Amino acid sequence: MPRVLSILAPAGLLVVAVLSLIWALAFGGAANAQLLADPGAAVRFGLPIAKLVVNLGVAGTIGALVFACFALSPKQPEFDRALDVAAGSAALFTVSSGAVAFFTFLNISGVALSFDNDFGAKFGQFLTEIAVGQAWLATTLIAAVVTVLCFAVRNQIALAFVTGLALFSLWPMAEQGHAAGASGHDAAVTGLGLHLVFAATWIGGLLTLILIRKSLGAQRVIPVIERYSSIALLSFILIAISGFVSAELRVGVLANLFTPYGVLVLAKSSVLIVLGFFGVIHRQYFIAAMRRSQKPLGSPFWWLVTVELAFMGVATGIAAGLARTQTPISQELSPTRTAAQVLTGDPLPPELTPMRYLTEWRFDLAWMLICAFGIFFYLLGVRRMKTRGDHWPVLRTISWILGLLVLFYITNGGVNAYQKYLMSSHMLGHMALGMVVPVLLVPGAPVTLIMRSVAKRSDGSMGVREWVLWAVHSRFANFVANPIVAAVIFVSSLWAFYYTPLFRWAMSTHIGHQWMIIHFLLAGYLFVQSLIGIDPVPYRLSYPFRVMLLVGTMAFHAWFGVAMMNGTGLLIADWYGAMGRPWGDSAIIDQQNAGGIAWSVGEIPTMILSIIVVAMWSRSDAKESKRLDRRADRNEDAELKAYNEQLARLAERDQNTPVR
Repeated sequence: MPRVLSILAPAGLLVVAVLSLIWALAFGGAANAQLLADPGAAVRFGLPIAKLVVNLGVAGTIGALVFACFALSPKQPEFDRALDVAAGSAALFTVSSGAVAFFTFLNISGVALSFDNDFGAKFGQFLTEIAVGQAWLATTLIAAVVTVLCFAVRNQIALAFVTGLALFSLWPMAEQGHAAGASGHDAAVTGLGLHLVFAATWIGGLLTLILIRKSLGAQRVIPVIERYSSIALLSFILIAISGFVSAELRVGVLANLFTPYGVLVLAKSSVLIVLGFFGVIHRQYFIAAMRRSQKPLGSPFWWLVTVELAFMGVATGIAAGLARTQTPISQELSPTRTAAQVLTGDPLPPELTPMRYLTEWRFDLAWMLICAFGIFFYLLGVRRMKTRGDHWPVLRTISWILGLLVLFYITNGGVNAYQKYLMSSHMLGHMALGMVVPVLLVPGAPVTLIMRSVAKRSDGSMGVREWVLWAVHSRFANFVANPIVAAVIFVSSLWAFYYTPLFRWAMSTHIGHQWMIIHFLLAGYLFVQSLIGIDPVPYRLSYPFRVMLLVGTMAFHAWFGVAMMNGTGLLIADWYGAMGRPWGDSAIIDQQNAGGIAWSVGEIPTMILSIIVVAMWSRSDAKESKRLDRRADRNEDAELKAYNEQLARLAERDQNTPVR
């Protein structure tokens, strides 16, 4: 049965996906000939089919790599088999990406296919000078590198970086899903990116499970299926959320659900609901039965998995058809855009007042999910410990939740709504990310909680616990966790960011903005962890040196803030100076206000840290004194007696020594 399914399942997935795509193209009107400059039926159908194959290749690659990293053991044949699936899928991904680039060129340029030098020159120009061509060229090259690495790499740690590269290959595809500069571009890119990542993980993971079935022993099937079920559940939730956000940006009002695009969205949503029922059946019946009997299930289970994979093919085909269907809300750029819309893609918000920091919101789906899942899994870990009878301090839980709530506000609230338009708001967010949030998160001791609440694996595979422990004990982590190094990174980031092209990159691109948040958050977390952290670290400075380090940090912060306050030139004049704001301070005054925020607001958490360090120092001395007192009680002050005897011997020697 597994041998039959290993052929039937992939073939059925491809056939069902292609048929669903053709139906979606016909229903949505994307298969109709264009009135002007029609590229021909070969391009009209070839381009979406090639994109469909890209999606399936991506799914096979990412799904197999994630499976190898989180569910499989390198000690078993299943591991190499999964990497073979990843390598074959990556090769398909590479070839189909090149085909998409070729069909996209024919579709956009209207150039007739020929084999002369002029056609080749135009195609080369498209790949190197046009944004969409550059995106598909980058995707093809990354896919080719991933293909080679999937064949060459067998180390599980190195495969984590290969998986990261494969995930990064989806970024150019996500960027093309919404017009750059059109309203809601950042939200659309985030939603589509999350959708692509977790759809690939879900579909590719199930396909990999079927293809490696014959490599799994009778005792290996149960834990591997259980691990895939957890991955699938998380993927289902994130696909549903990101799909809703993406559809809302393109559909808008409910009436638009009756347009061809809206009907396709409803059809895809219906298939997703069916797949959700499949997941419930697997978890509530099949997996529960396997746990009770400790025996793998036979043909009915695997046939149901094959049917589930076919429904995934339906969803994949409809999704590819949706990408070619006209949306109810136009994705074209407005010809009457303001300066702020040209730069940021969104209209200028209303005049900033203190109250609008609370009433204005600009949601970032990625950070909303990070904060929500961070709180959920932390509470789940605490619940596991409580169920087991172990104690976990309540203050740690409160501190962690408060930290993530502050992070949620900074990345989604009024600060985020105004940070692209006012440097003072940007600096306020920077100081909160680097100082306030880490001061709340570090006392939560998340690594310690993971070590105590997540079960250790014994089969050679790596789960969340194993990956976290590897990360915190790696050489790189040991280097950056050094208090001196962490302080240098924390302080130098101010100058390296604001006085280099990194500042412009973070302001003008979505990926740069996300990098900025992650960098400031991690830099602050490492610095605070080195000072007051509960989680284990390789180096701990003595308390006097910690105080000295804080004083030095405060001095550098003050120096940076004063330098910005006294500056008379805009750092990125064609950004903050070109917003066309009719309200608020001028750009240069606002920049000087940002310097004041860096000096004043940035010092408040530093002072709090100083108080905490001094309090910990005092508590440590008190504990040491109690420890010494208890030891003295046990040995009847043996150390004091020995010390007094030594003093007596020295005094006696001095008395017996003749004076010269």
